[in-house]
Amino acid sequence: MTKKIGILTAGGDSPGLNAAIRGVGKALEGHYGMQIVGFRDGFRGLVENRTVDLGGSALSGILTVGGTILGTGRDKPHKMLVDGEVRDMTETIIKNYHANDLHALVCLGGGGTQKNALHLAQSGLNIITLPKTIDNDVARTDVTFGFDTALGIATEAIDRLHSTAHSHHRIIVVEIMGHRTGWLALGSGIAGGADAILVPEIPYDVNSVADAIKNRVRKGRSFSIVAIAEGAVSRAHADEVAKFEQHRLDATDKAEKKRAKKKLEKLRAVHADHAINLGHELEALTELESRVSILGHLQRGGTPSAADRILASRLGSACADFISQGIFGVMVADRGGQTEAVPLDQVAGRRKEVPLDHPWFTTARRVGTNLGD
Repeated sequence: MTKKIGILTAGGDSPGLNAAIRGVGKALEGHYGMQIVGFRDGFRGLVENRTVDLGGSALSGILTVGGTILGTGRDKPHKMLVDGEVRDMTETIIKNYHANDLHALVCLGGGGTQKNALHLAQSGLNIITLPKTIDNDVARTDVTFGFDTALGIATEAIDRLHSTAHSHHRIIVVEIMGHRTGWLALGSGIAGGADAILVPEIPYDVNSVADAIKNRVRKGRSFSIVAIAEGAVSRAHADEVAKFEQHRLDATDKAEKKRAKKKLEKLRAVHADHAINLGHELEALTELESRVSILGHLQRGGTPSAADRILASRLGSACADFISQGIFGVMVADRGGQTEAVPLDQVAGRRKEVPLDHPWFTTARRVGTNLGD
């Protein structure tokens, strides 16, 4: 009997997802003689049993296409909004998994998807995942597919902003994706020659950034580019968040915990405009005109780079190999240029931050880039 494998994409869209779907599907069907079926819109599609046959020519022509032909969503199997209320839909997923006679389910996604996949693996299903995110923050893999494409897009944006910054003698603050890690902002900032790079790993002092800009002016350089990750925070903000986080943990009274939680929510809401606020602060401190450019979802779109196509295809093909060997409950990782099956419990709930001794930080400092510290 031909084995049937399910596949879905979850979380945010990312360049290389279609290449990964193709890599998994073609290897399973062409090399191992298995059948592949897709589920639309992430885990919700599995709950609602919305399938699409990926056999035959269904995977032709998708290698170079951005996004995902399956659609995606951020639903959690155990916390899904159904008919106006949040429900645990794990049992429904298990039921549909068996109703479709699946031998295994492949989940493509980032950190949240790895946690959801572990939950399903612990519920008794044969699960295997691939690491996808432009943030490059999934643990236990050297790189995630989608990162290289986004890195190129962000770098090109910084390149283009140089001309207007130079022409108008301005500070250009460019916000780059990365809620919790600075891989994208740091890499594109170095590649694009940003004068200051601010990332979540290093809380910044706005006066340090302003001093660096004024020093450039004294040297006859009347413009500056500041690359800032969306998750970067000032030292003052980081200290305040840490204070209320600790207060919430230490509080024994429910009302006190609730007050601390509300304060944290307000701090996070204020942080949503941090790039714009930084622009105003730098303008006031340097007396230079400032403009803010927020790249947003532009970084996720478009045709995947050659590197991402190769990585996604390689991980997808290796995924098929592991399925044929009966290896489940793992993420297919890129490790030292080779593929490796990493147990999901070593991935889920963990985040790969940029180490402070990483060569990229060293490089940035050596070429005179201000890191806000």
